[in-house]
Amino acid sequence: MREPLLFIPGMMCDARLFQPQIEHFSRTHNVMVACTTEGERIEEIASTILSDAPQKFALAGLSMGGIIAMEILRRAPERVMRICLMDTNPLAETPQSAAGYEPMIVGIKSGRMMDVIRGFLKPEFLAPGPMRPVVLTAVRDMAESLGPEVFLRQIKALQRRRDQQAVLRKAKVPALVVCGAYDGLTPVKRHEFMAELIPYAKLAVLQDAGHLPTLEAADQVNALLTEWLRQPYVLRS
Repeated sequence: MREPLLFIPGMMCDARLFQPQIEHFSRTHNVMVACTTEGERIEEIASTILSDAPQKFALAGLSMGGIIAMEILRRAPERVMRICLMDTNPLAETPQSAAGYEPMIVGIKSGRMMDVIRGFLKPEFLAPGPMRPVVLTAVRDMAESLGPEVFLRQIKALQRRRDQQAVLRKAKVPALVVCGAYDGLTPVKRHEFMAELIPYAKLAVLQDAGHLPTLEAADQVNALLTEWLRQPYVLRS
C-alpha cells in the first residue's frame, strides 16, 4: 500500500508552493500539506505536524519546510518511510547569522513586510526566464495571505533551530536531496554536503530552477519524486 505523502512548505509559503505536486500525486497518493504557521520553535512546529500526521508517511520539505522535516525525522524516525529535502539547510544558525534576521524583524514590525519579502527572496535566487516573475508573484501572494505575525514566528523559529547533521547521518530510508542550480539562498555545495551525510541519498541539481523548484521546474520535480516514491524501503537495523 502506498504511504501518504506529506509536504512541508517553506517560510511564508502555503500549499500553493506544491500545487503542481498536489495535482500530480493526488491521483495515486493521499497528499497532505502541513501547516507551519504556529509555534516559535522548529520543535513546536514539528510536534504539531506529527500530532496531525498519519502513523507512517513519505515526507518532503522545501527550505524552512526541509528544516522542519529534519526535526520530524529526529523526533519520529520510525514514522518517516522516506524523506525528500529541497533547497534547505541542515546547519544551525551561528550567532552572527541569527543576528542577520534582526533587520527583517524590525522591517516587519514597522509595517514593511512586503519590502522584507522582496529583500529576502531576490529575483536572482530563482532561475531566469518567464517563470521567474510568475513565481515571485506567487510567493508574495502567499506571504500577504499569511501576514506579519506568522512571518515573525517563523523567523524566530529559524534563528533558534538546531544542527541536524547527526540526524541525517543516521537516516535509513530512501532519501532525495534536490537543489536548483540558481539557488543563492541555499547553494548547491550545501546540498552536496547534505547528500554526503545521508547514507542512502540521491542528489539532483536542477539546471532550470533556483530556490523554489516545485514551481520553477514542476515536471522535473514530479519525475524525481515519482522515482523516489518507487524506491524500495531501506532495511532498518
